[in-house]
Amino acid sequence: MSEGATRSASEGATRLASEGATRLTEWASPRVWLPPLMAFGLLACGWQLYATHNPHVLPTLSQLVAQVGDHPGLFWQNLLVTLQEAVVGAACGMLAAFVLAIVMCQVRLVERALMPLAVMLNVTPIIAIAPGLVVAFGFGMTPKYIVTAVIVFFPFLINSLIGLRSADPQAHDVLRTLHASRTEILLRLRLPGSLPWLFAAARICMPLSLIGAVVAEFTAPGKASGLGSLIQTAASLSDLKTVYASVVVLAFVGIALTLVVVVLQHRVLAWQRLGTNLR
Repeated sequence: MSEGATRSASEGATRLASEGATRLTEWASPRVWLPPLMAFGLLACGWQLYATHNPHVLPTLSQLVAQVGDHPGLFWQNLLVTLQEAVVGAACGMLAAFVLAIVMCQVRLVERALMPLAVMLNVTPIIAIAPGLVVAFGFGMTPKYIVTAVIVFFPFLINSLIGLRSADPQAHDVLRTLHASRTEILLRLRLPGSLPWLFAAARICMPLSLIGAVVAEFTAPGKASGLGSLIQTAASLSDLKTVYASVVVLAFVGIALTLVVVVLQHRVLAWQRLGTNLR
């Protein structure tokens, strides 16, 4: 590596570290964390006030905390099952959607042929086909993976397709004048330019996958595990504390998944900018 390249790499790493430190400083600023904290505080106060005067409708926050604290193993084991269904199903659905989006972007005939089918799949009530999936694939995890994948498929497909087609037209024309192949245009222009759209789709689909996993546990009977199954069992016993404690756990897991995607997005885009500067 030449001296100039070494200097550029060093400057890029320094810039990347500086951006990371700046981002940490921004997150530490009250204007970043105070608004969501106030929103959560208002929600908690409203919940507590309503639950105090309507104990047969909502349990109080202290009861929810006590319920989780008294049965940590129950919630943890069921959470792991639901999280596995959500992550595996979302990964399969998003991967299938991304591959199909690439094919549609490259071959418009495929888009015209398959997009109506994708819309049809999106508007099909998943509750209606879940029992059929159980008949076809048994009572294991496969039907739950499929239900979750179907729920996240269409949003990721649309965002991926828009992202792949959002490439700079001038840059596209330059590559065409240089006789770049469609594969080279895809790898050098369309894929890097679609990253913000892909991460935006992931921020939608990862929390949505939790909903898909719970819906799958509601509609695809099988092994009685997962937070969806726990909610169903608790509801049949009129155990409101377990029902709402499970819902709160799902909400916090959804927030955690979103934060993971946001952090990954910042890291990947920062490395992308670093690679662009080095070139």
